[in-house]
Amino acid sequence: MEAAADGACRGPLAPPRFADELLDPTLLEAADDAALVTCLKQAMARVDAELERRFHAQADIQQLVTARAWAVDELLIFAWSALCSEPAGMALIAVGGYGRGQLHPHSDVDLLILFEADALDPQAQCAVERFVTVLWDAGFYLGHSVRNLSQCREDVATDVSTATSLMEIRRLSGPEGLAERLQASVAPSEIWSAGEFFHAKFAEQQARHEQFGETAYNLEPNIKEGPGGLRDIQMVGWVAKRHFGTRNLHGLVKHGFLHESEYRELVEGQRYLWRVRFALHLLSGRAEDRLLFDFQRRIAEWFGYGGDPASNEAVEQFMQGYYREVTRLERLNERLLQLFQEQLLSPEQTLVEPLGHGFQLRRGYLEVADAQLFQQRPQALMELFLLLARHADIAGVRASTIRLIVDHLHLVDASFCRDPEVLACFLELLRQPQGVYTQLQRMNRYGMLARFLPAFGNIVGRMQFDLFHVYTVDQHTLFVVRNLRRFAYGKYQELYPHAAPVFQAIDRPELLYLAAIFHDIAKGRGGDHSELGAVDAQQFCSHLSLDAGDAELVAWLVEQHLLMSQTAQKKDISDPETVREFADRVQTLQRLDYLYLLTVADISATSPRLWNGWKGGLLWELREATRHMLAQDPETPQHRSQAREQTRAAALALLQDAGIETGPVEAFWDTLPLSVLRRYSPSQLAWATGVRLDRPEEQPLVALRPRAQRDVTEVLVVAADYQGLFASMTSVFDALGLEVLAARIATGKDGLSFDLFQLMNRQGKPLDEGDSEVVRQRLLTALATEAVPTPPRRRLPRRLRPFVAPPEITFRESHDGRMTELELNCTDEPGLLSKVAAALHQSGVRIHDAMITTLGDRVEDTFVLSDAAGQPLGHEQQAALERALLQTLEHE
Repeated sequence: MEAAADGACRGPLAPPRFADELLDPTLLEAADDAALVTCLKQAMARVDAELERRFHAQADIQQLVTARAWAVDELLIFAWSALCSEPAGMALIAVGGYGRGQLHPHSDVDLLILFEADALDPQAQCAVERFVTVLWDAGFYLGHSVRNLSQCREDVATDVSTATSLMEIRRLSGPEGLAERLQASVAPSEIWSAGEFFHAKFAEQQARHEQFGETAYNLEPNIKEGPGGLRDIQMVGWVAKRHFGTRNLHGLVKHGFLHESEYRELVEGQRYLWRVRFALHLLSGRAEDRLLFDFQRRIAEWFGYGGDPASNEAVEQFMQGYYREVTRLERLNERLLQLFQEQLLSPEQTLVEPLGHGFQLRRGYLEVADAQLFQQRPQALMELFLLLARHADIAGVRASTIRLIVDHLHLVDASFCRDPEVLACFLELLRQPQGVYTQLQRMNRYGMLARFLPAFGNIVGRMQFDLFHVYTVDQHTLFVVRNLRRFAYGKYQELYPHAAPVFQAIDRPELLYLAAIFHDIAKGRGGDHSELGAVDAQQFCSHLSLDAGDAELVAWLVEQHLLMSQTAQKKDISDPETVREFADRVQTLQRLDYLYLLTVADISATSPRLWNGWKGGLLWELREATRHMLAQDPETPQHRSQAREQTRAAALALLQDAGIETGPVEAFWDTLPLSVLRRYSPSQLAWATGVRLDRPEEQPLVALRPRAQRDVTEVLVVAADYQGLFASMTSVFDALGLEVLAARIATGKDGLSFDLFQLMNRQGKPLDEGDSEVVRQRLLTALATEAVPTPPRRRLPRRLRPFVAPPEITFRESHDGRMTELELNCTDEPGLLSKVAAALHQSGVRIHDAMITTLGDRVEDTFVLSDAAGQPLGHEQQAALERALLQTLEHE
């Protein structure tokens, strides 16, 4: 970190101890510009090759980034002396990261060519142009400017970034006095005082963090600009050094602003990020600061992470280490900047307001009245968060108290975690009408939650190497709690129309929050995380003042937290047998409501784009069907025939309300297979029947309607059935970039298909009128020709390539034994459904139903199939179909 010093007019860097292995000065020659370019290229190639070798040999990363800056110093000084030695009053100055003496393999070389006169004379202008051209031709990534002192001051006055870069300068060549005058002219006493500089840089950091969603937990994080990245470390140094005028960060320890432990944390964090950045530059061959999926697995290997090569264990371990490191740095940055503002920019004394129990308010922020409070009474570490929840008007916690919390986390040991007073305080926090999520989030930020629940500590920063889980497990867990709190407040009713009323009906919300905290707590341990988490939940709840029934409910919710989602999205919930199986596992209405709320909150917290009205409708439909089934006499269970009759009666009532006579309706329904009356909802059956009766002669017939409450558009297709009809239709949807969520496929006694699709556009919304008409016309064209196009072979998108896994294909008998269910789990890709449909067509099977589930980078689709005669697929046909699918899903 000392190499990051901000010294006054420092000069070229001292050579590293292995300088002779990097550069051979005898090989540098500049007979002409072309020869100079060649020698610079060759010299830099030798430098980079040696540094790469040393990197893989685990050399000190500080030495590597400094050595590269030294080598560039030497080469630039040589080129400058060859091309720009004659003009007087002109200096070559390193600025920015290069000025700090830090260069990675493809970092920009930031230069200021500073001159004393009002303007460059023609000779000097020519020399500078030659110098810059040679460097570009030699492969240096230049960021350069040519300014005099007056121009520099003008730029600094209007741009805090320029002011920042000129805080870190090194004179490489030219008059030393010129560089000293530059530093004097942009000093805090002249421009950008410490306070002004802080506020400008803080606003700059806030804007930068907003670009990355204000979280360090991005799937492909930017290790330089993202929260917790290198910029956050530099930010601490910039604002503090502007105030104190120190030469390096350790000087802040001497001034009492940094603790020695905090300084070491900054140094170690910077070294870690430098090593990751160095690896990124080597792998990408460019100045790449994004930790892209393509590179994560390779860097994990380079850094020595092990595990089963066929699994994601190594990359997930590496990324967990990365997230933990940048999260620590993000929190340290936040704490130190708050401390800077409190103690240095606003140091005047103010009245304090006692709150009791050792706490007080200062300027609206909570602080301890005595720095020894936590040492004398460790329980206060938990009481602090309850106090904050009870007083919503408290603006936050003072940085000095946050520092004390972090310094006393060692007191949160086994005896603390089993202290009845502490446990009662935590349970009381969960029972508060406000502040539950905010304080749990705060506990996580301060490291308290991981200490209090050691199992939670295992999931802090843990990622899953896929596109489905966009948050780390700890952040996802807290977002589940956040969503439950939104239900409690009745927020976002347009997204969750049923959640708030159901939440108001439950009597112990704290049990839901406990289930949310534990539902994924066992991820990464191996085994079934739901079962392991249930054991953890049961054990923890046994220490709380909960009765046995409440503890059992929490453990059951953790163990079954995926049940409702999997049933609704992967099974036919229009089938009473599916609902009966689900109801048998739920057993009580109380469990049903708690599980419904936990499921909605869980899905919504997995990815910002995962929740939609279609999923919400499925879950509510399953909840309502299960509620009715649990409420009825268990001796008279509902069968499929009863479900058909209920759908029939409800649809008939809707049609009668629309003025349609019963006779034609009944006659039409007699031509349909019984499965239509069971698998369609009353609304779907009434709409599709009305459309068909209104246009009886139209064939093929295509009709669309939006279902805004489900965020889908429904497409009805009535056409002469032919082998490959499903493939023809899906190819149209594929070509238009539409997502198929579900398909109900049936053929009537008259030989006409009666197919219903549910679609979304690329934005996850129903189609507008214009797009609906395009779909209708494209389908009519395809159906008129009865052509089954061959799906085009596409290159897999970059973001999907790291996640390609062998497809998993499973066959099983359908509930009624009349069909075969095919479950396909594989990597998602553009046009996947069209490719699968073509393979099914070529294998001679018929499709009767399809449920499509997309989970980030993979899909879990279920198809209900039969052979051409309408019978279940035999073993040989299943094997042939599996081979065809595997061949179709091969990636180049």
